[in-house]
Amino acid sequence: MARDVASVARYLQGELLHGGVPSARHVNSVVALESFGAPTDRLFATLVVVDAAQWDELADDAHRLSLLRDVVVVTDADTPAVRRLLEEGGVTAIVRAGTSHELLTPTLTTLLAVDQAAEARAITSAMRVLTLAARRSGITGVIAELAHRIDGWAVLLDRHGEVITTAGAGSLHIDDAIAVAVGRPVRVRHRALQVHPVGPGQDITAQLVTAPRNDSSGRGRELSSQAAALLDLLMRTRDSSHLERLGRSMMLETVLEGGEEATRLLRRWGVHERSLVGFALASRTSGVDVEHLLALWLDELGAEHVFAAQRGLIRGVVREDHAQEIAHRAQAFASTLYLGLGRPATTDALARSVDEARQACETARAGGERVVRYASIPTVSFVLGQLDADQTQRIGRLLDPLRGVEHQPDLIETLRVFLSTNSAWGESATRLRIHRQTLAARIRRIEDLIGLSLSDPDDRVAAWLALRASDG
Repeated sequence: MARDVASVARYLQGELLHGGVPSARHVNSVVALESFGAPTDRLFATLVVVDAAQWDELADDAHRLSLLRDVVVVTDADTPAVRRLLEEGGVTAIVRAGTSHELLTPTLTTLLAVDQAAEARAITSAMRVLTLAARRSGITGVIAELAHRIDGWAVLLDRHGEVITTAGAGSLHIDDAIAVAVGRPVRVRHRALQVHPVGPGQDITAQLVTAPRNDSSGRGRELSSQAAALLDLLMRTRDSSHLERLGRSMMLETVLEGGEEATRLLRRWGVHERSLVGFALASRTSGVDVEHLLALWLDELGAEHVFAAQRGLIRGVVREDHAQEIAHRAQAFASTLYLGLGRPATTDALARSVDEARQACETARAGGERVVRYASIPTVSFVLGQLDADQTQRIGRLLDPLRGVEHQPDLIETLRVFLSTNSAWGESATRLRIHRQTLAARIRRIEDLIGLSLSDPDDRVAAWLALRASDG
């Protein structure tokens, strides 16, 4: 709770006499001496109101006085005899309270009730944020937001003690969390460490271990407990949106492979245009759910969702007029978005357009522009734009030795993928679905046929210019 022993003493304008209860411990209840029994909750302090006349009884009852060591006595009395009893018994007390005894209990009860209501509102507000984080980012989002809300760290472990995800926790914290969760002896490095089971009864699916940076365990404990219930719901619910994203990703890969299969898939997808534009969309901050935003835009335009997300980048294809609409919306959006647009392409060349869009999106990020069209990037387009048709054809003929080579795969496509990935062997091999050694053999064959070394920057530029001239 927000009210600790010290703040209650200040509210009552009394003097705090220190005993065995820390002044920073939070208070959760108040009782009169005649209703007091041994405290059961060691995490919170109990206030016990004692009338001036009851001190004589306590002086003759050593056992009852000893029970007061674990609570905080509140009294309007302040005499040498009272102080001596408190000191000898090691009792924490607030003496000389500025409120009459008749009003002490109702005053403190009202104070704690108001405080608990405020705490409840704060926890409710925090749970709304955790629920929103669950919708946007799932389990990892809940853990990250929880660690922020309790100003500490959180570790989510499966039933076997293996880490699922963490936030704000260092390696020592994680070691302690695992040890406490599995019941292994450990020197716990945080006094406020808490373990919350995720799941009911014997059906525990995981364990949530949290620790606020301060030793306050009221709000943090309650919020962590409710977060554990939310995590249980997330872990037991099948995420259909995940399956949808996975399906779209696999379908998009088929589309980018081109051929008759891509055309048939697009038609079944509801896309019948012969020419489409590749796009790549990203946000400057992680606070924008770009995938959801794009889906809303496409719904408003009546367009199919031919896109997939990968590492914060949305790639896909749309009609040319829809590309213009998306560009307009990206320009006007409140947060900064980066949109790259490739050149229009037929269904057999959509991979090229999407890759151009990715490069344009990277250019937008680097230059701080919201929308960049690949055709407007000056590096290659400017050079080709200065040449007449005959000169452009001459550059394109550089690749003639790669065309129609018998018993050979598509060497031009191999060259295009290799150059578009900035000569990244692993990524190129993955895109082409071949082994790296096979890719190396193809690149050597290409170099032999066109007389260029693809390890030389100037020769790579020449080869890329030839590819662009051939596409023109």
